[in-house]
Amino acid sequence: MSSPGLKRPAVFLDRDGTLCEEMGYLNHISRLKMYSFAAPAIRRLNQAGWPVIVVTNQSGISRKIFPESLVVEVHERITEALAAEGAHVDGYYYCPHQKADRCECRKPLPGLIARACQEHHLTKEGSWMVGDRYGDLELGFAVGARTILVLTGYGAGDYQWHHGEWPRQPDHVAEDLSSAVDLILPGNKS
Repeated sequence: MSSPGLKRPAVFLDRDGTLCEEMGYLNHISRLKMYSFAAPAIRRLNQAGWPVIVVTNQSGISRKIFPESLVVEVHERITEALAAEGAHVDGYYYCPHQKADRCECRKPLPGLIARACQEHHLTKEGSWMVGDRYGDLELGFAVGARTILVLTGYGAGDYQWHHGEWPRQPDHVAEDLSSAVDLILPGNKS
């Protein structure tokens, strides 16, 4: 662990399509399906001393598809599922807005990561951004983090059909979060 005066890099994770199955709008708690590899992957990051922060767009709130309380309930359920397997997330940050709201927090804008860095004494330098959409990669690029596109969720389709159009490619492409952690923690696959 680092001393209290030093800021630490973190691993920033998208939620839907990265930690749990992509559902379009996860509009009911019964639709939350965690990937089986999520908890073991996060536990490895925890054991290696990496802060793990979830950053997610949840415009279903402002679109009135589901209440904000559902997002809180989903995060509580994820926390419980991770804890049952000896893993934890250090913080959840979500944007409740639509693009038209012109907020500072909707990915790929850097507001969620900026707030997490301030509240958890983190640095963007040396951090990682892992997600299944190009917007996740753009967020990573915007804050100077290394990026990993996972092929779960929308990842495989986005990569197959659109990566040739992307102005910048991810630093890495991984099959899933477990494989992404292999890239973040090379030689530490316990």
